[in-house]
Amino acid sequence: MPLNAGDTGYGSVPSPRLQGAAGGSEAAPLLIPEPEPESGRQWEPMSRRELEVIAGGPGWRKVRCYLVLLFWLTWVSMLAVSIAIITISPRPVVTPLRWWQKSLFYQLEPELLLEARGSEGISAVCEQLPFLRSLGVGALILEGLFKREASPLNLTAVGRNLDTETQIQHLLLDSNKAGVKVVLDFCELDLSGHQDATRNSHEPSNFSASHALRYWLEKGVAGFAICDTDAAYSEKTLLEWRGIFREFSTEEEERIMVVKQTADVLRPLNNSGQINATMVDVVMRSILPYSHHILSTQEVADAVQKHLQTPEGDVWPIWTVGGKASHDLKKLLMVLMMTLPGSPAVHEQINQTQDKRSSAALFTSLSRSRSREEALLYGSFTFLPFNTSSTSNSTFSSPSSPPVLAFLRSWGCVHFLVLLNIGPEVHPLDPNWASNLPEAGVFVTSTGMDRLGSTSLYTLQLQPHEAIVIKLFKEGSYS
Repeated sequence: MPLNAGDTGYGSVPSPRLQGAAGGSEAAPLLIPEPEPESGRQWEPMSRRELEVIAGGPGWRKVRCYLVLLFWLTWVSMLAVSIAIITISPRPVVTPLRWWQKSLFYQLEPELLLEARGSEGISAVCEQLPFLRSLGVGALILEGLFKREASPLNLTAVGRNLDTETQIQHLLLDSNKAGVKVVLDFCELDLSGHQDATRNSHEPSNFSASHALRYWLEKGVAGFAICDTDAAYSEKTLLEWRGIFREFSTEEEERIMVVKQTADVLRPLNNSGQINATMVDVVMRSILPYSHHILSTQEVADAVQKHLQTPEGDVWPIWTVGGKASHDLKKLLMVLMMTLPGSPAVHEQINQTQDKRSSAALFTSLSRSRSREEALLYGSFTFLPFNTSSTSNSTFSSPSSPPVLAFLRSWGCVHFLVLLNIGPEVHPLDPNWASNLPEAGVFVTSTGMDRLGSTSLYTLQLQPHEAIVIKLFKEGSYS
């Protein structure tokens, strides 16, 4: 039988998978080649006209320009409105303060030190100048240097012996080195300057007083103090003295005139029916009325409340205690002086007893708070009366007990609350009192120096004869 049996032989049987394939034999390729791509148009970037057509045509460009312009106009308008709101909104105005407005005054009587300690009295003051400066004292008021019967002819000779003048000059030199200014007290002295027969009639009647002022200004004195009852408290004399001050004054070393107020209201100038505030730089006021006996608690409360309710005038005040108060109220009055608008003047003998050290610690705490807090230095003052008609949780423990006095010192959004419990009983605060104040606060200082950390006005209780300074803040934030 022949091996090749024609076209349909054994070797030519087509496979089912390769039916219709070319050749249909075992020699056919196993992989089918991909078809050749059809010849067509190559890829090309779109032209500008085509892009404009797809983007919406030439009008779309104008729309985009308008949108960008609208965005910038809106942004500029919002910026302008923000600036206008900041400009129109009320805000505290910073008033540049003079050196006497920022200083703490310390009243000193060198004659008493000389009588008590001899020639070492002035030396003791010189040694204590760095300590006083560390407490924040910026100026000394030297009292009692001149006798009350002294005339302008002997204002350059102080004390009862020849060594006193030299010691005072030494004190002036040391105080200037320590950065403590000195003010001489001429209160209750005869400064009218009776004209000498040897002088010409056209010379001023107070030529000797002017000579004495120049003498002490050359020694480095920063100012002088007189009483509102003195003959020198007149427009003519003060104008002449201010002319002398201008000769020795600079922007940083300006000389001042202090007037001690002897009554509840500052007297008008002699031979004048009005008070000229431009003649006087500082008015020294007393919180308590002068008396020979220790004032009662109610008398102290009435005097303090009177000052808190009466707004001060245009002249910058220096606060002193003035009258006599009990030992328990001395620290409370110190807190009051240091937190009232104006400058405090402490009248203490230099001593290192335990009580003096405690008072110095309180004074230092208040001085540092006053120097770094604008609200305590030149902030606004608001008296906060208590609701005396309240029957529940009343701030009065008894009808005869003095009320708790309070006031607010504010600068912008910073508020300092000062609470004064002049009475001898414990006083809890009424939650309904001053409901618009922030509830939370942090203790700044207190008369007992034992108040620390944060507190709530709703749970605060004032101890007898206690004064507290609290910095208020909104709950959950610290200002």
